[in-house]
Amino acid sequence: MWVLGFIFFFEIGDINTFSYAAPAILRQWHLSISEISVVVSGTFFGMFAGGSIGGWISDRAGRRKGLIYTTLWYSGFSLLNAFVSGRTSLLLTRLLTGVGLAAMTVVGITYVSEMFPTKSRGKYQGLILMIGFVGVPAMAYVARFLIPLAPWGWRLVFVWGSLGGVLAVFAKGLQESPRWLEKCGRTKEADEVLTRIEERVRVERGDLPLTQEPVMIRLRRRAYNDLFRPAHRRQTAVLIVAWVCQTLGMYGFMAWVPTLLVAHGFSLVNSLSWSSAMSIGSIPGPLLAAAIADRWERKWSIAAVALTMAGCGLLYGMTFRTIPIIVFGFLLAMFGPAFGSLLYTYTPEAYPTEIRNSGVGLTYAIGRLANVTGPLLVAFFYNHFGYMSVFVYIATCWVVVAITVSGFGMRTKARSLEQLSEATA
Repeated sequence: MWVLGFIFFFEIGDINTFSYAAPAILRQWHLSISEISVVVSGTFFGMFAGGSIGGWISDRAGRRKGLIYTTLWYSGFSLLNAFVSGRTSLLLTRLLTGVGLAAMTVVGITYVSEMFPTKSRGKYQGLILMIGFVGVPAMAYVARFLIPLAPWGWRLVFVWGSLGGVLAVFAKGLQESPRWLEKCGRTKEADEVLTRIEERVRVERGDLPLTQEPVMIRLRRRAYNDLFRPAHRRQTAVLIVAWVCQTLGMYGFMAWVPTLLVAHGFSLVNSLSWSSAMSIGSIPGPLLAAAIADRWERKWSIAAVALTMAGCGLLYGMTFRTIPIIVFGFLLAMFGPAFGSLLYTYTPEAYPTEIRNSGVGLTYAIGRLANVTGPLLVAFFYNHFGYMSVFVYIATCWVVVAITVSGFGMRTKARSLEQLSEATA
């Protein structure tokens, strides 16, 4: 849990680096909002590629290797962001960073679903992301103190974002997913992994209880196109809509708050200070998800949090006073990670082991691809309809998520991954 948590700490922090560096880059390089939006779009195009490829590769090469290599990838290219000399080179390095960020995320999501118990995988996904989302205020305060130091202070923010590579060393101590090994026909290795886990638990907890009656499943050969066949087509469509609207809604707010505040007349220092205060809300968000994820049916929890996000977004956009801005910004920063944690848990449950990471990668990647146009939409609404219109657009995204998941999503509460696989077969 701790190793995965700290890998997510730098990954989630790195996703937000550009939103805090952008106002300083905008001023130093004399860029427009539209030019900044192109770089943001490039990052999310890279995340589309990384999510698609990372999930597919992990279903073939393994969860553990995928986690290590993708962590090293995003950390290395994040460091290169600190040495760029113009918009074009920054666009390229952010795109390649995005590839690693998304690939690592989809591998991590699947790994958690396969390595934690049925009745508590939602709780542990929340706890892991709680550690991870500490990276958001950490990044915010790093940016708050480093960026004003010098005109080039924003470069140090990217150096901070690259430190996740150190965690790849600790990831070598993680076990490979025995579910994945078994599906690959490597049953001896799967048994060895389970034996090591059982021996460690006996030392820590004593004798293990008797195993429950196993769920007998039929071994099938599945391919990538099974994601679109009748057994999985509906849930794939539901998850694509959820990830697309979540990305547009979440990053439409979080990635643009500092820049929109500056463009609306607030000082750079005040913009960064307020954004830093709001970002603290991201820490209790996953704890909220951990408390409710395994208590109620996940699809209803997802819908309820999405509607709450819509309401807070509208209220945020209607005020220009300091305290309401911080309060509603804090609530948005809190409920966003809560929603993300629930969706991270819900998505892998839709697919059998053979194509689980491919399914997670596809739906996550299409969501990130949507945000290639997302920043352009924010710029369009802001330039043509004003500040408030951005938040009406963001709220609409969350309402669509709530309707889609609650109306058409599958039920997954307290069901093992094997039972879910059989139910969708």
